[in-house]
Amino acid sequence: MNEALVKDVPAARPTGLKGVHYRLYDWVLEWAAHRHARWALFGLAFTESSFFPVPPDVLLIAMALARPARARFFAAITTLGSVTGGIAGYAIGYTLWAALRDWVFMHMGSLGFTLHNFDNVQTLYQNNAFLAIFTAGFTPIPYKVFTIAAGVFEVALPVFILASVLGRGARFFLVAELIRRAGPRVMPFIERYLGLLTLAFAALLVLGFVFIKYLA
Repeated sequence: MNEALVKDVPAARPTGLKGVHYRLYDWVLEWAAHRHARWALFGLAFTESSFFPVPPDVLLIAMALARPARARFFAAITTLGSVTGGIAGYAIGYTLWAALRDWVFMHMGSLGFTLHNFDNVQTLYQNNAFLAIFTAGFTPIPYKVFTIAAGVFEVALPVFILASVLGRGARFFLVAELIRRAGPRVMPFIERYLGLLTLAFAALLVLGFVFIKYLA
């Protein structure tokens, strides 16, 4: 791995709680030069799908820049780790809600957490589950929120897995392909426009589904 990619980070970082995210970011980058970087990439993608705050794109980009010919392979590792972690997030949502739901309905009904409201939201989520999960997987929208919510609302697991594979895979392979073809020159584009482009594409996809549903 190219150690320059790891060392080329800003020296000044905020202190205290504001600096935690930056320190985590730097720590993730350090793994790009490690001999077990591929396992670190898988582990980062896995944990980010349920709780870790730093997206796996950070390590994927560093590793792909160091070895562009392996960019697609790294994207595949990231996708596998993220989807597997998403299934773990689904399990967390499913099991925790099963344990807490009676207490929530009993003590938090006055705040709107009633069985009736929950059933209404669950129906809305399940009716649009594929699109919601795909969008969260492909765009900067926090994927982890949707993995846990999918378990809470008992979305069909095959639907969840398919949407996750397509959404996460599309995002990571897009990043890998851009780096493989353009190298470091594409970094300013990725940093500035990738999030906006994925959001725009997802918005067009949603509009397409709405249009088809309207015609039907």
